[in-house]
Amino acid sequence: MDGIAFTVEDGIGRITLDRPEAGNAITLPLARALLAAAIRCQTDAAIRCIVLTGNGRLFCAGGDVQLLAGAGDKRSEVLSELIATFHAAIARLARAPKPLVTLVNGPAAGAGFSLAMLGDVVIGARSAHFTAAYGAIGLTPDGGLSWLLPRLVGLRKAQDIILTNRRIKAEEAEAIGLVTRIVDDEALADEGLRVATALADAPMAALAASRALLADSFETGLETQLDRELRSMAAAGAGRESEEGLSALLAKRPANFRGV
Repeated sequence: MDGIAFTVEDGIGRITLDRPEAGNAITLPLARALLAAAIRCQTDAAIRCIVLTGNGRLFCAGGDVQLLAGAGDKRSEVLSELIATFHAAIARLARAPKPLVTLVNGPAAGAGFSLAMLGDVVIGARSAHFTAAYGAIGLTPDGGLSWLLPRLVGLRKAQDIILTNRRIKAEEAEAIGLVTRIVDDEALADEGLRVATALADAPMAALAASRALLADSFETGLETQLDRELRSMAAAGAGRESEEGLSALLAKRPANFRGV
């Protein structure tokens, strides 16, 4: 795939942004490859957990500024096609019935910031930092950043981050809830594999339903959410994952959710 390395192993679909010489900046071929990988992760039953990371010093520098600078009076057209493709990938990853782990191996800016924040579990290296970056080149957020940030850190901090373009270092990112946790750079791969393996071993249908409940919770009132929880729990209770989990608990053995 152009600009993407993609592997599937032991139930984990790993998407690696793979333009290290360009800071993994997003071009149209990379966006198309990301969409193809996202569709594969969403539809392949062998994939139980998705991992997204970057190759090289940066996680992702955002959109390719050389591409945008060279577009001239076609910039709006180029942006429209690039972002539409990128957003299709974002939507697939966000709504896939599988957990997403993002491993932020280094700085993330612009659309790379959006990608980093998309994970259900976001693990950052200590060398990582985050910058919205759009205002510096006269552009506005994409990749869902204006949707994600207020939900993660609140409106006031989201305003500060997007409007001032200030850099958020790893320790602050952990403190304000941008990332799940920070680890030493050399520990990132092992910690990511540990988390992804645990999620791949978990009850996939139950995790998918829980993911959907969380994603929709900001758009619903309490009574509506209570009803959704009831329906989701009843459906889960009728499934094989629940049967296996309860049987394993009573038998005092590890549950085998991969086998159901």
